[in-house]
Amino acid sequence: MVKSQISLIHPTSNPFARNAAIALAEAGLLEEVITTFIYNPQGTIASYLRLFPSQLRKSIVQELGRRTWISPNGVPIRIRTHPWREILRVALVKTGLGQRLGFGQHGPIDWVYACLDRHVAKYHLQNLDAVYGYEDGAATTFQTAKQRGILCLYDLPIPFYRLSRAIQLEEAERFPELAPALQAIQEPAWKIERKEQEVQLADHIFVASSFTKTSLLEVGVKSEKISIIPYGAPTDYFQPKPKSDKLFRALFVGRVSPRKGVHYLLEAWQQLKLPEAELLLVGINEFPQGWLAQYSDAFSYIPSVPHNSLNQYYSAASVFVFPSLVEGFGLVLLEAMACGIPVITTPNTAGSDIITNGVEGFIIPIRSVEALKEKLEWCYSHPLELARMAQAAHCKAEENTWKVYRKKMATIVQKILFD
Repeated sequence: MVKSQISLIHPTSNPFARNAAIALAEAGLLEEVITTFIYNPQGTIASYLRLFPSQLRKSIVQELGRRTWISPNGVPIRIRTHPWREILRVALVKTGLGQRLGFGQHGPIDWVYACLDRHVAKYHLQNLDAVYGYEDGAATTFQTAKQRGILCLYDLPIPFYRLSRAIQLEEAERFPELAPALQAIQEPAWKIERKEQEVQLADHIFVASSFTKTSLLEVGVKSEKISIIPYGAPTDYFQPKPKSDKLFRALFVGRVSPRKGVHYLLEAWQQLKLPEAELLLVGINEFPQGWLAQYSDAFSYIPSVPHNSLNQYYSAASVFVFPSLVEGFGLVLLEAMACGIPVITTPNTAGSDIITNGVEGFIIPIRSVEALKEKLEWCYSHPLELARMAQAAHCKAEENTWKVYRKKMATIVQKILFD
């Protein structure tokens, strides 16, 4: 068999990009990863950080740890970095200067994506059989790759923008005051054009959920061009732990925003008025300033926390609630399940791909306060059944790990390349 070489391009680091790279490396297909900035715990930066005060060092390492690319099996991964734009963006975000300059909460992220895309197209497509790119960061690369006969593999982690935009426009009509917090309806025309180009140029598209596949089928993408591979549960570092109290606790983790359906959850919880119960929201608040104040007596709130500390919050929960309106794949669902926590979620989160309704949790319609109330009250009133559901959730997570994801992905990529 002739060995094929694939370069994977992703401007920032996240679990699904890292595991896609590892899958290609394990299959002997990866030429290199091209990204902005990585952190090596045994590298030069790590050695310099030892000179910092312990608390400051811990904070920095927690942030940099998100950028660590390490194969669990020791398979070598060649990584090419172009860091300065991303370092500048992170500095703008962390200092708050980005918001004051009008770049928003995430800084000039579109600039980082587009610049890396152009650089890859110009300098990093030599002697490749395929490129593996991600939404918003592949349009220029794919255009050049097509001219050179290089296969274009595309990963779409979230639903295609047309469906996402339609759902969020509906939400803006229902709640006009929340429109500024609905990102998909704010995107500029040039960015939408790039998304269209990427899908048109892609030879094959990888998605993580049936919901995302549906969003592509609705715009005419052929089914045989799409592969669904659900993301993996991080069972290596999320594990069940004993609950330290007897309080019934419903937990939400993620960006506290209208896209995630948090306003429906707050309304449901406020109406339920369950005794000796708590609703806990963990994550960055993206609602308009002051909007959550009307529910201040209905929930507890913890701002964004380091990812490696989330286990304690999952383990303190009785049920995990994720009522998102539109989501490519809610990784937090599998994190909660890995900790042995049942879930309440919607069909628009990949919930239907990873749980059986009534077994590991519940699938409810989006925007349904009544369905949220019904399932939360059931969980509250049926502790023994909820405990069995928790065991089933943990078992399902152990069946759907990142190792399973990597094996499926490598098999499909090899079939595309060699059949």
